[in-house]
Amino acid sequence: MKKLYIIATLLVTAITTAQTNYEQGMQKAFELWRQNNPIEASNLFERIAKAEPDNWLPSYYVAQINILYSFGERNEEKLSAQLKKAQNFINDATAISKNNPEILVLQALLHTAWVAYDGATYGMTLSGKIVELYTKAEMIAPENPRVVYCKAEWNIGGAKYFGQDTKPFCKDLERAKELFANFKPETPFSPNWGNDRVELLLKDCK
Repeated sequence: MKKLYIIATLLVTAITTAQTNYEQGMQKAFELWRQNNPIEASNLFERIAKAEPDNWLPSYYVAQINILYSFGERNEEKLSAQLKKAQNFINDATAISKNNPEILVLQALLHTAWVAYDGATYGMTLSGKIVELYTKAEMIAPENPRVVYCKAEWNIGGAKYFGQDTKPFCKDLERAKELFANFKPETPFSPNWGNDRVELLLKDCK
């Protein structure tokens, strides 16, 4: 009985230590990102992903950083390398958490980065995929503010490109703002971004 107690204690200690290491690593990675060190943050998220093979979040953030810093990049070789790395980590995250609306949004943003780089080349081939991803994400999580706002921003961009009215999509941004006000992430490290972007987009609407 004593041996069983010791084994149980050791298991609990090991699990607690692993959780503590994960939490400290994630906090450190987010701190690096806040300090405008995205490469260091991405590298740390990548190391955490290797140590946490059943957790989709570290892979998600590696992908997100590489996607976000691809917008505005004009060097095709660098852009391609960043988005290829992001795609690999999206694939890893998807393998762990299938039909995850947060990951679907990230995949749509990756395609959007290519369209933003060269709309003439990638617009025709990727626009349909982007709409499909947002539609699927919306069916799974209609109350997710990132799903609503990212879909709205994509639609606003399309409306502007074709000279159409953007007002209907501004209403979607208003809805996203309301959803953000009531949104609670599942864990301390679950995606919780986008509210600041919605505020900026709403200013453009006005």
